[in-house]
Amino acid sequence: MGGVTSSIAAKFAFFPPNPPSYTVVSDKSCGGKLCIPEIPRRENVDVLKLRTHRGNEIVAVYVKHPKASASMLYSHGNAADLGQMFELFVELSLRLRVNLMGYDYSGYGRSTGKPSECNTYGDIDAVYKCLKEQYEVKDEQLILYGQSVGSGPTVDLASHTPNLRAVVLHGPILSGLRVLYPLKHTHWFDIYKNVEKISLVNCPVLVIHGTADEVVDCSHGKRLYELCKKKYEPLWINGGGHCNLELYPVYIKHLKKFVLGLGKSKHASNGSHKPALISDTKKPAENVSSNTFNLHSDLPEIPRNSLDSRLDKTKKSNKPEKSRTSTGCVDRFRRRKGLA
Repeated sequence: MGGVTSSIAAKFAFFPPNPPSYTVVSDKSCGGKLCIPEIPRRENVDVLKLRTHRGNEIVAVYVKHPKASASMLYSHGNAADLGQMFELFVELSLRLRVNLMGYDYSGYGRSTGKPSECNTYGDIDAVYKCLKEQYEVKDEQLILYGQSVGSGPTVDLASHTPNLRAVVLHGPILSGLRVLYPLKHTHWFDIYKNVEKISLVNCPVLVIHGTADEVVDCSHGKRLYELCKKKYEPLWINGGGHCNLELYPVYIKHLKKFVLGLGKSKHASNGSHKPALISDTKKPAENVSSNTFNLHSDLPEIPRNSLDSRLDKTKKSNKPEKSRTSTGCVDRFRRRKGLA
């Protein structure tokens, strides 16, 4: 029974867009530098292929900010790939003033291999190694960001990396099986056991969750917040769902306050790292408005699925959902270039 349940959880956890929303080619005019033709080219973006210790080759993008004092490693949600996430990465880099590395899990986009819990751990390890060795990012400069299923590899890496600057958990899960069943205890065959690992994270943690999340109930985020060793004021977005939190004004406002505040607090006294942590009695931030917005005027109001609206539908219907291909800026760019 345990093996069957574990297989079900693993199956529900991964829905890579099919076909992928992008390709990776070598640009001869730039000395063979890798690029993604489906997205606008930017001089401050590196496209990379990284080999994992599990033998897969994953695709990553590194967005550079000229005044960055920190770097962010972003693990995206479930039913998306780099082509769909790219414009958001660019906007976050600009607004938060960070260098940002995003990547596709094994079996996602143009990354090789198959999606699995163990492969995602190998994937994030390869990206982390690249940040340290190629871009000389120190742990004290690194912020890990995990969205939905991406909270799994994020919390795992953070649990054994003691000197990170911070962790952001966006619509996170307590564990894979807990998305499907209201479990009180963790079973050995469960996947992404964030509920057990979060207490091992030694840096400040910001939890962001929508109160109307129909895929991963807000109770997941609230429980993880309770278990955090170093709590930062969480953000419960009133009426927010699973795929649209970036569209609320309070999202970028609170995230920017957190990220920029980390840099200020780090230099407060003899390098002491003491961000504005929240006490258990202080009321968390909550958005009371249902208005939405774009992070930047050019960013479309198109939600990105994470662990996933597909998961919710599998509970109610056996009909497969149509695969999500390229969205937003990618589609418009293709049309302008005559690619679609």
